[in-house]
Amino acid sequence: MDTIKILLIATVALLLGALGVTIVNVRKAPEQAGADELARLRRQIDELRVEQDRVQTERDLQALRQSQPAENPKDDTSVSSLKAKLDEQEAALKALNEEKQKAERDAKVSKEEAGVIAQRDVESRDQTARRARLISQALLIARIKEYVEDPNVGNFATLEVLMPANVKPGDILAIRRNTGILGQFKVSEVNAEGAVANPMQAFPNTKPQAGDELIVPPQN
Repeated sequence: MDTIKILLIATVALLLGALGVTIVNVRKAPEQAGADELARLRRQIDELRVEQDRVQTERDLQALRQSQPAENPKDDTSVSSLKAKLDEQEAALKALNEEKQKAERDAKVSKEEAGVIAQRDVESRDQTARRARLISQALLIARIKEYVEDPNVGNFATLEVLMPANVKPGDILAIRRNTGILGQFKVSEVNAEGAVANPMQAFPNTKPQAGDELIVPPQN
């Protein structure tokens, strides 16, 4: 048992003994226990607390001294080993920081690239939606009454003109199907019954038909 523990036990024992005797005396003769006796009892309790605090402080200091390694300037091996470990830890920390910075840069680049791609997709969808809106909102200029495919005279369509001011020979009209453009016609003749127009491209799959609407093709 170390000296501090012995001192602590002895001090506590003495003070507790004195305190016990005092309490017994007070119980035996309560009429004799005046203000002075109570004050002395309080002083003993305070002294006990102070002594306990002092002993505890001594124990803490002793434990701190024991936890510190003894200095030995001649022990170069231990110093070198500690320095090597410290250098190794610093190198590992540096490598981790560099890896973290690289990951952050890569994440930033990926985010920017994803943002550019997403923006292009949005713009593409916006352009498609805008064109569809323009087509659907375009003024109805004429309707196809009949579409003829004749190998002798060529392909043509007869038109019902709804807005004569917008239909003149040489004008280009687009065939509207829902919100898309099926193809285009060029007006070749305008008469009292309507107009005649020739297709500007072939229709290998979906062909124009009676009732198809003709509009001025949107610019975009």
